[in-house]
Amino acid sequence: MTVETHQADDITDEVSTWLTGEFASRLPAADITEIVHSARTDLEGQIVPEAMGEMLHRLARFRVLRTLEHA
Repeated sequence: MTVETHQADDITDEVSTWLTGEFASRLPAADITEIVHSARTDLEGQIVPEAMGEMLHRLARFRVLRTLEHA
């Protein structure tokens, strides 16, 4: 595991925790974690690593909201 991978894992866990706290009453934690991991996969290699935290939070939150709208 590289330092970048470890930092990305920490960011992914942090975003998952944050969004689970915000949306747990409306969506299961496992679903939120899956959305965050999917968003991270989509962002990897597309943005500079320094922007991963903010962009991951924005994209994952958008996807959670979209999921709730279609539920």
